[in-house]
Amino acid sequence: MNENREEKSVVLNFLAGMGLGALIGAAAALLTAPKSGNETREDLKHVAGDIRDKASKVAHDLSESSDDLVKKSKDLLESTREKVQSAVQSGKQVVASKICETTEQPITPMEEATPIEPTEESQI
Repeated sequence: MNENREEKSVVLNFLAGMGLGALIGAAAALLTAPKSGNETREDLKHVAGDIRDKASKVAHDLSESSDDLVKKSKDLLESTREKVQSAVQSGKQVVASKICETTEQPITPMEEATPIEPTEESQI
């Protein structure tokens, strides 16, 4: 899955570079073309509009990608949290059953167990 993201990133960077190179080339061609000042300014306005539109699209795409990554990260975090909680609960049950086996006394679950009061002997 990580390789897929890297491939998408490489492709996105490549396309962004190609687009930027094409726009720079177009601007250079407009500036060096034998046109009147008014025609060149109009052409530059169109190129600037294209650049703005493409930059907006790239920003939108990156925003969507980051939103997807945030959602996937939250889902992964929640899934991991649930697995850890389940493992902790299983561990508590195993410990309680092992204690019960060794002492041969029933033990209440750890959440419901009453705290043991310290005695004078234990405070020495």
